[in-house]
Amino acid sequence: MRTRPDDGAQPCASASPDAAGSARRAELDRLLDLAVRNTGAHAGAVFLLEPDRQTLRLEVTAGIPAQYLAPWLGVGLASLDPIAVAVRERRLVWLSRPQELARRYPRTAIALPYNFSVAASPILTGTTTWGTLLLFWPCCNTAELASPGPERVGAACRRLGRFLQDAADAGRPVTPGSRPRTLPQPPARKWEPAETLAAAHFAERLPGGSCTLDIEGRFTYLSATAANLLGGSIPDLLGRRPWQVLPWSTDPAFEDRYRAAVVSRQPEFFTAMVPPDRWLAFELYPDASGVSARISPTDPGRTSRAVPTETRTRRGEPIPLGELYQVLHLAATLSEAAGVGDMVDLVADEMLPTFRARTLALFSAEGGTLHLIGCRGYNPYPQELFAGAALTSPAAVGTLDGGVPNFFATFEEVVRAYPLAPRQDGLHAWAYLPLIASGRPVGLCVLAFDQPHPFSDNQRTILTALAGLIAQALDRARLYDMAKELAQTLQAAMLPDSLPDLPGLDVAARYLPSVRGMDIGGDFYDLVPVDATTAAAVIGDVQGHNVSAAALMGRTRLAIRSHAATGATPAQALAQANRQLVDLDPDRFVSCLYAQLDLAHRRAILASAGHPPPVLRHPDGHTEVLHVLPGLLLGIDPEANYPTTEIPLKPGTVLALYTDGLVETPGTDLDDAMAGLAAQLAQTPPDPIDQLAMDLIDHALQTAPRTDDIALLLIRFVTAG
Repeated sequence: MRTRPDDGAQPCASASPDAAGSARRAELDRLLDLAVRNTGAHAGAVFLLEPDRQTLRLEVTAGIPAQYLAPWLGVGLASLDPIAVAVRERRLVWLSRPQELARRYPRTAIALPYNFSVAASPILTGTTTWGTLLLFWPCCNTAELASPGPERVGAACRRLGRFLQDAADAGRPVTPGSRPRTLPQPPARKWEPAETLAAAHFAERLPGGSCTLDIEGRFTYLSATAANLLGGSIPDLLGRRPWQVLPWSTDPAFEDRYRAAVVSRQPEFFTAMVPPDRWLAFELYPDASGVSARISPTDPGRTSRAVPTETRTRRGEPIPLGELYQVLHLAATLSEAAGVGDMVDLVADEMLPTFRARTLALFSAEGGTLHLIGCRGYNPYPQELFAGAALTSPAAVGTLDGGVPNFFATFEEVVRAYPLAPRQDGLHAWAYLPLIASGRPVGLCVLAFDQPHPFSDNQRTILTALAGLIAQALDRARLYDMAKELAQTLQAAMLPDSLPDLPGLDVAARYLPSVRGMDIGGDFYDLVPVDATTAAAVIGDVQGHNVSAAALMGRTRLAIRSHAATGATPAQALAQANRQLVDLDPDRFVSCLYAQLDLAHRRAILASAGHPPPVLRHPDGHTEVLHVLPGLLLGIDPEANYPTTEIPLKPGTVLALYTDGLVETPGTDLDDAMAGLAAQLAQTPPDPIDQLAMDLIDHALQTAPRTDDIALLLIRFVTAG
């Protein structure tokens, strides 16, 4: 067997300032290897929390190269990745199939698009979180897949947690190193020289070519036939990756197939053309130590799986596949951003840990000037840093005017380009990335580093590509914010600016739009004085969440208000509004509750058009959900009638009118939800009424996610007159 030393060092344990540090790293490595073996996984990784407790950083991998997990070198704790979710929710995240991964975590699936099962589990001791254990299993095609054995995964995490806790208690905590490490994989058994020679002769006698590659993709053995078919020599290929030394294999598809075999631990088959017209079939068979490959001449028509039929030698070195996946990962991330604030957070969560920058700042270009829209990093005064220096710096202005990125590896490079540039304490390298969308500048992204940072050609290409994605996302986010502001202004204009001050009544109202995008709802409320001792309280909900629903809400509220002002009874007011709505034929229905408050006779007369019943809090504190016989929703039948219900109003009584967004949650019975509101109203102090309204809204938001608008109108009868 002919071998040659590797052309690059295998990542291994980082140098440590002391022997104790090296020993701790070695113990962490041993525990990861033990976790992989005990759980039956074929690969695993440990992520450790940074000292700031906001970022999980990849520390060590086993069975899979660390660079394959490039999108997760650093993961923000708020990120929607299984690695972060496991820590944030302190639970095992088990994804048995790629389809499940894509459905629940599309960003992760895009960045690692292979066939595997994966589990992410938090490393805990008591209430302390140390990081995440990530484990991979081959995914099979059976109908039911066994779970990874939660008890074994849990035992592995407890061992890791105890070790990390003991190290911290000893004053020598294990923190993430400067670069992630990959554990070397020992051979399955030691080969005798005679066996090695016999294996080489066996491979040489087989038809076609045979070769082996280590887990990093480097050739460790080639038969003479394999080298000849690939178009290289054994000495030139050993220790090298095929996509680095064979010009026809530089297309990322080749490395992608190799990664697929290593990550999924399943065979891969594909064909490729060696220019000018020679076709080869490849069979990849992976295990823990690497991949064995069979290579044979073929006719391209014999198989349906093929890489692109033409590969050309590229100028310069091709971009590594892992960095291409970083672009895809950020693209998927940005698709989740709604407004500008969301976009800034997502960009910072992705780019700061990935590129190990100290600070990131985003500016929008408006009216020919730059405006800071967000800044994140370790500088305690980032806004002061960028609002002064960066906004006026020639590098920033020149970058935006020219539309070409500027990279400065050191401050000396800045001075050579801009002699009057001020030094910024603690920063030594910068990337100024213009954000260009549809051919026009929309902003600027600045990355700053606390150490000199030479930018490779590949990294410049990647950062430039990311800037294009950020520019499009920023443009969309600004339009989203403008549309949302316009929609909310429209909706607010259709609700009363304030409630009238009526003797004998203490009132409070709250309106909270849903959190679903920029939808505008049709919830409304009103309080209308009728005469010196009578008022009408109204609450309703128009079907739908858009501008049409909001417009109909405005018309319905005004119609009911006008009927109330004329002294119509609740039944008459709803009937008249119903006929008007049917005539409009808006193809939408409206629920409404109308309460006529008769202060002289201390009573309320209620009528309902399919609206949730009110809740009454008696002066002694006990509550009840009132039984109000409902009529049809407004807008269905022009002849609909609306029966009325009369209730007494003693001083100290609180009447709560609300829309279903306050009580309705998926999977909860509506009667139970209304009973829960009544219980909360009984437990909450009724005075002051404004605070009572806020407490009821806050309790609803804390108990379950709300997907609908909320309107709440509280009325307390405070006098005996």
